[in-house]
Amino acid sequence: MPSLHRVPPAAPALPNGAFGFRLMAMLAVPTFVLDTDCRVMIWNKACERLTGVAAGDVLGTRDHWRSFHQAPRPTLADLVMQNRCGELSQLYPLPAIHPAEDGALCAESWCDMPRVGARRYLAADASPIHDEAGSLVAAVQTLRDMTDEKLAQAALEQLATRDGLTGLANRRCFDDTLHAEWARALRQKQPLSLLMVDVDNFKDYNDANGHLGGDECLKRIARAVANEMRANDLVARYGGEEFAVILPNQSLKGAAIVAERIRSRVERLTMPTGTGNPAGPGCVTVSIGAATAIAAADTSAHQLVAIADAALYRAKHMGRNRISLPLTELR
Repeated sequence: MPSLHRVPPAAPALPNGAFGFRLMAMLAVPTFVLDTDCRVMIWNKACERLTGVAAGDVLGTRDHWRSFHQAPRPTLADLVMQNRCGELSQLYPLPAIHPAEDGALCAESWCDMPRVGARRYLAADASPIHDEAGSLVAAVQTLRDMTDEKLAQAALEQLATRDGLTGLANRRCFDDTLHAEWARALRQKQPLSLLMVDVDNFKDYNDANGHLGGDECLKRIARAVANEMRANDLVARYGGEEFAVILPNQSLKGAAIVAERIRSRVERLTMPTGTGNPAGPGCVTVSIGAATAIAAADTSAHQLVAIADAALYRAKHMGRNRISLPLTELR
């Protein structure tokens, strides 16, 4: 039979029902128990393995928070013991909060895990323990390491929203973001600008350098466009050799400046098409159509895209490697 953790003299004695507490100590699930003074009564072997903290370092103390966080912060068991369940939403981000019945709490969050030296995503459940008279005598918290599941979920979400070749946002992410930014612009009565960027002479470059060369060309252009973005801008691969840039709270003048920086940066990449035709196009460049809207109830994001597309068509028609502004702004 596995040996039990001995409670040091400084720690309070176990209440009635000690057999149940001893079972907790032997659980394969990481578990700790706090007394009415929020001192650790049980810190089982599984909890030692998860946190890297030996039971002897925390039994009889209120230092259990140090196993999970850099700065003092109550665990779910502390909230249960101190009747502070109302603070749950301040400590754990939505939607990971799952209040349960009978005073029990459930939540998920990233923890620093100072002793382990790596952040872990933990699911925690804390429940009150009452004696036969109904008095609260302890709180038990169990933990589950969900780091691998959380990282896998993040990877899947990235696959769903990222273009596999360039690493930029994909068309689905662009559509979702554009509608979200349109709604925000409508609420805040701010301008929303859009750039449609099309690669000039890409077919010639692809024919001369093969598909791998064409892929590398698109990746270089994607990096060039992304390097001109602010933190809240979005650049996406719209399809094929076309990119789209969402510029929240950006005027048409500001959008034109960004567009020119993109055009100039791509031109400086100097990627010859290698067609061998002196009369043909020399290098890969980009043509850009810009559009800006002051969102209104009687307009839509689709109209903004249509205006930017029309401007892009004009840029292509006028000789490529240039930017084109809309004939009229969408209001």
